[in-house]
Amino acid sequence: QVQLVESGGGLVQAGGSLSLSCAASGGTFSNYEVGWFRQAPGMERGFVAAISWDGTKPTYADSVKGRFTISRDNAKNTMYLQMSSLKPEDTAVYYCAAMHEYLTGTPKSISSYKYWGQGTQVTVSS
Repeated sequence: QVQLVESGGGLVQAGGSLSLSCAASGGTFSNYEVGWFRQAPGMERGFVAAISWDGTKPTYADSVKGRFTISRDNAKNTMYLQMSSLKPEDTAVYYCAAMHEYLTGTPKSISSYKYWGQGTQVTVSS
């Protein structure tokens, strides 16, 4: 089974950019559809973006469309989230997640994902 580790979080001013990475190990990364979720204090974990096995089909939450870009490099077993034009409301712990191996689920549904990273904090100051 795959293990996921996020990195790249930090503090950034509103309007700035930040790039997150999710490194996978323990499995064949290209067998998994993967995505990013985030959770702000007192809020439920919510969908941010997802990407298909081959990286050709990204899906975004409306709140980040046009500002965030998801990508993956299967040769490096890594997924990325490039965030720009950041807003204070983007402040949250960001989690990467992977679905069941070989299975396709509903990208925006948290229940589609079986494996989770430990999360990385992103803080956007106003």
